[in-house]
Amino acid sequence: MAYRITEARLDRDQTLRQRILDCALQRVAGGGFAALTMQALAEDVGIATGSLYRHFHNKGELAAEVFASASQGEVDALAAVLRGSGSAAQRLRQGLEQFAARAWHSRRLAFALIAEPVEPEVDEQRLLYREAYAELFIDLLEEGVRRGEFRVEQLGLAAACLVGAIAEALVGPLSPPARAARAAGHPALELEQVSASLVTFCLRAVGAEEPCR
Repeated sequence: MAYRITEARLDRDQTLRQRILDCALQRVAGGGFAALTMQALAEDVGIATGSLYRHFHNKGELAAEVFASASQGEVDALAAVLRGSGSAAQRLRQGLEQFAARAWHSRRLAFALIAEPVEPEVDEQRLLYREAYAELFIDLLEEGVRRGEFRVEQLGLAAACLVGAIAEALVGPLSPPARAARAAGHPALELEQVSASLVTFCLRAVGAEEPCR
């Protein structure tokens, strides 16, 4: 008789797989993708290293799923603001401020998601999620143009520019050298400065009038 996997076994495997992902995310949040090694992760989970490969073929596949999980959380958080109440310009401001604040309070993870050198599988996810962010901005820009709040001709291009501006504005202040300088007490940009400059730049880029709080 052929062996059949029981429902209880499937549940245990799914629970273990989720625990692996949770521990992997904790590692990335604490030390970036460089800290995510299969041996260290297996020790965190409390299983043999070989057991990890029952759930993920290689580190690249695992890292890509960790990236996707963390990034989806950020996309969902931004979507909740951009699709909320208020004028389009107000929601753009609030979305930018929230995104910057979330990144600032999880700096290692944010830098890992935005700019850390990673496996090709993760780079593929990074491109996909940049498109996901851009889609959110396209919807908001379209609404803002329709209401006369924004002056944008190429919505897709403008949305891509917003995504790029966010990444470039944050990558420097979130980088390891910036974190080290801040920890050593050297002068460094603070969240309020970065957030204010990012908001001003993006609002002007889409032709929004200020102030729009």
